[in-house]
Amino acid sequence: MKKLYIIIFAIFFSICRAEAIEEITQGSTLNVNDCIELAIQNSPEVGIYKEYVELYKARVGQSKASYFPSIGASGGYDYNNTETRYRTTNNKNYSASVYLNQLIYSFGKVFSQVKMQKFYKIAAEFDLENSILNTANNVKSAYYGVLAAKANVDIQKANVAVNERQYNRTKAFFDEGLVSKIDLVNQEVYLSDAKISLINAENIYQNSIVSLNNAMYIPNAPEYQIENTETFNFKNNYAEVNLINIANTTTKDDGTIEPKEAVLTMQVEKTNILENYKFTKYPHTLEESIEIAYKNRPDLLSMEATKDAVNEALKYTKKEYFPNLTGQVGYNWANNTIYSTNGFNIGAYLSTSNLNIMETRLRIKESQSQLEIAKRNVDLVKQNIYFEVQKAYINMIQLEKNIPLMQTRVKQTLENYELADARYEVGLGNFIELQDAKENYNNAQRDYVQNIYNYNVALTNLQTAMGER
Repeated sequence: MKKLYIIIFAIFFSICRAEAIEEITQGSTLNVNDCIELAIQNSPEVGIYKEYVELYKARVGQSKASYFPSIGASGGYDYNNTETRYRTTNNKNYSASVYLNQLIYSFGKVFSQVKMQKFYKIAAEFDLENSILNTANNVKSAYYGVLAAKANVDIQKANVAVNERQYNRTKAFFDEGLVSKIDLVNQEVYLSDAKISLINAENIYQNSIVSLNNAMYIPNAPEYQIENTETFNFKNNYAEVNLINIANTTTKDDGTIEPKEAVLTMQVEKTNILENYKFTKYPHTLEESIEIAYKNRPDLLSMEATKDAVNEALKYTKKEYFPNLTGQVGYNWANNTIYSTNGFNIGAYLSTSNLNIMETRLRIKESQSQLEIAKRNVDLVKQNIYFEVQKAYINMIQLEKNIPLMQTRVKQTLENYELADARYEVGLGNFIELQDAKENYNNAQRDYVQNIYNYNVALTNLQTAMGER
């Protein structure tokens, strides 16, 4: 199962790299996957974990090297001058040798060492995937922040447009003597407040872009646009606005009011943030989500691979009591003043390397303790995953339940605003009633967008807790 997961991950990662966007160009449009791939390419943390994978690949190769023969060679020259009472002798000695050593049997020590390093490599690959998972989480949260900020800017733009038209209408009413000066002044204040809110919304939008650039590790990104996601797909459409001079109206027998001259007419401007919004309930129960997390979470899989590596280290330590069986073949040549020799040699040797029984026993106990620690770490990660998924699931479900309720609230406040606007047009409503209805509608839209943002972040956190991008 673990090997299959690694293969799938490797294939997926290589495909992503092959199709990944290389850089941001001026005026380009990015989707959330583009931003995630840019972050993966640029993340120093991801780069570090990639090097750890390469490091453990090298260690696997080093541990396999014991299966291959080792070659050695030596050569020497020795000059000896000996003087006695009777004579002086000079000896010149030349020697050379080459040999080849091959491990024949290690009683499983090399096998355990290779498996240990392989498990550490698997753990490093899961650590890399965990780093990618966290990077994707950060990008998606920042991405949704941009979408939310952009939607709020659109709401505030519509609010400014509404207040501008409201000011024009109120001024027309004032000129006709239908409203007092205080209504006109108050409308000027509301228009100024709307413009200030728009400036603040645009500032928040710019900061959200900075946060997204930071999540992608791109400090000097050119201007670009981002696409809506399946769970964050607002579309803003503005209703047509017609201004009306309320003085030129007539009341029909059925009570409806129609303008005598369609010079200035007005309807409530709608942002329609509910239009085209697709919402699908989360398909998994809490228990299913936890089971998915146990299968997918790379930090848990890394910890399990580490436990297997420690287990192989224990096996290796226990096998240190056994000797190594090695074979050697060599050629020796020597030449001195008196004679010259040369010849081949071949042999097999059974040997231990500085075996200290007491030390080995204590190292076995140490390895046993390390294995128990690794097992407890696996249990600890499982418990943390359980509570992490549970908390993320509860938060997501709560926000999910709020979505239809807040959709209803937006519709209700819009209907109330339209009624208040119609009443104000015919002189049945007052200015305060109209402004309250307008503010309630505007606030309902902002709260709805904020809830969608919170829901998407909560859903992202749940998916990350489950080990899914």
